[in-house]
Amino acid sequence: MRSRERVVWDLVHQWLFKADRDLEAARILLEELDHDYEAVGFHAQQAAEKYLKALLIRHQVEFPKTHDIRQLLRHLKPVDARLCKVFMGATDLTVYGVEFRYPGDYPPADKREGSRLLELAETVSRGVLEHLKMYLDAGPPV
Repeated sequence: MRSRERVVWDLVHQWLFKADRDLEAARILLEELDHDYEAVGFHAQQAAEKYLKALLIRHQVEFPKTHDIRQLLRHLKPVDARLCKVFMGATDLTVYGVEFRYPGDYPPADKREGSRLLELAETVSRGVLEHLKMYLDAGPPV
């Protein structure tokens, strides 16, 4: 039977793996396509969301099922308020998680916006991975 710490460690890795895949998808879409920058925004949002959830899981902070980056940051604030400030710009990604996936009143995103959205997700990725570095480097609990 796996220990609680091992279950948490495994879940953190699973969320990071999924987040890395979304971040890579956003990068590929930005580089390979000359349109559909909303898809870049979607994958950037998904990556940021999953990195934040991995961090919350690491610290065993419960969070609701949500795509709202601001809401996730509110849950993260007691863990690392400084990091929350660094990630505040990533709240711009939230609309790409749901609203931009459907037809509506939003103007289409251009390449410049796609680049900005990718950078927001990369900021979250770098910050989360730096925060988790010692935890991840220590390896799985026994």
